[in-house]
Amino acid sequence: MNVKELFDLSGKVVLVSGGAGNYGKCIAEGLAEAGATVIIASRNKENLDAVAKNFQSAGLDVHAMVVDQGNHDSVLSLKQQIIDRFGKLNGFVNNSVARTMKSYDAPIEHFAQSMEVNATGMMDILRELGDLISKNEDGGSIINISSMMGMFGPDYSNYEGTEMPKSLPPDYFFHNAGLINLTRFMAQHYAGKNLRVNCISPGGLFNNQPERFLENYTKKVPLKRMANNDDIKGLIVLLASQAGAYINGENILMDGGLNA
Repeated sequence: MNVKELFDLSGKVVLVSGGAGNYGKCIAEGLAEAGATVIIASRNKENLDAVAKNFQSAGLDVHAMVVDQGNHDSVLSLKQQIIDRFGKLNGFVNNSVARTMKSYDAPIEHFAQSMEVNATGMMDILRELGDLISKNEDGGSIINISSMMGMFGPDYSNYEGTEMPKSLPPDYFFHNAGLINLTRFMAQHYAGKNLRVNCISPGGLFNNQPERFLENYTKKVPLKRMANNDDIKGLIVLLASQAGAYINGENILMDGGLNA
């Protein structure tokens, strides 16, 4: 097969949860540019509709659907909408996250709320949509978006000389670490169904951080910069397409060499 065909996603339907967020938008864009019909989903319908409209005006096949990942009925409703409208699902980029805990000293109830969405809710949507994808004769792909913070502890030196909060939320480290190993579990669970499950652990997305933070951070990165919106697109398309047909159960660290 020609290499361009290997990366082609024409005829594929792919869902991106958290698809209106910073990473979600560039993930959705990359998939749509590769030919996929892309569904972006989250709780904020107004925001979703605006993002989808912008993509459509650029000629990309992107659609908005609402889901509350912490609500089982909402997850089931999303699954049925996908079946009713598109008849299938070929891929799922699990990118949604609730930032309920703001610091180490936050009320313990905030940790419980985080787990309701980021652990229980995430398992719920992965299981429901994974089972839907597995019904395809040609299988499909699940891509979990974790973080390098699921692999390493915090580096507080990045915040030296800034007014940014020095206390980081532990739930984010906790559930991202769990997601990496859940990826391996699900790759084994769907053995024989041609459903690949992989994980990407990005690090250091540029988001107009203070100049001192950027200086502290980028001096440690061999590429001497933070990640931009395009950096994840090629990796997403690789894992979603036939080009990545023999990559399964992997966690790919995308940090510019920071932890090399």
